[in-house]
Amino acid sequence: MACVTSDANVAGPSEWGGRPEVGVGPWEGPWPNDERYDPELLAEGDRRNVVDAYRYWRREAIVADMDTRRHPFHVAIENWQHDHNIGTVVRTANAFAAAAVHIVGKRRWNRRGAMVTDRYQHLHHHPTVDGLVEFARARALPLVAVDNTTGAEPLETAELPRECVLLFGQEGPGLSVEAQEAAELVVSIAQFGTTRSINAGVAAGIVMHTWVRQHADVANAW
Repeated sequence: MACVTSDANVAGPSEWGGRPEVGVGPWEGPWPNDERYDPELLAEGDRRNVVDAYRYWRREAIVADMDTRRHPFHVAIENWQHDHNIGTVVRTANAFAAAAVHIVGKRRWNRRGAMVTDRYQHLHHHPTVDGLVEFARARALPLVAVDNTTGAEPLETAELPRECVLLFGQEGPGLSVEAQEAAELVVSIAQFGTTRSINAGVAAGIVMHTWVRQHADVANAW
């Protein structure tokens, strides 16, 4: 049995920019007879930033297993100005097992903030808001827009749909008019400081965790 060390403080250089290695070393003892395991990782060790349950697993096997655990909410974020928060949104969506992340607008985005979690998360691209709306309506998924606009329902008292698309705008301009008009529900996050908005990546985390509090079975968390 291999010795497991914590990823809490540092992780492998491939995922955390050259910090000291942690994770697990080469597999000790007879190798498992299971196609989910990657022979290269078994031989050399697994330094990836993954939970212990997925140590030594092939990436495809991890994605397949996650597909049995994903929650029925999707996350979408507009990307008209190459928003740097998208990587953080993807990473958080992975942490909360979102069904998929949708990038609306420009296809390219800064993956640095995702910390390699985009390898395990389903990603979709829609050039326009109409494309996202078509996707959502074909699957009867209501669009829940997150924006501090007049008439928005406070997130703190709102009941989020179990199956839905949580839609976020960019830092600064917020959601486009097209996105706001397409939404069946608009929610806002209560704030008590001097600014009218918060970081889009932070907002996405707050809303996803609200969904988890309302709908997820926390007994299934790692």
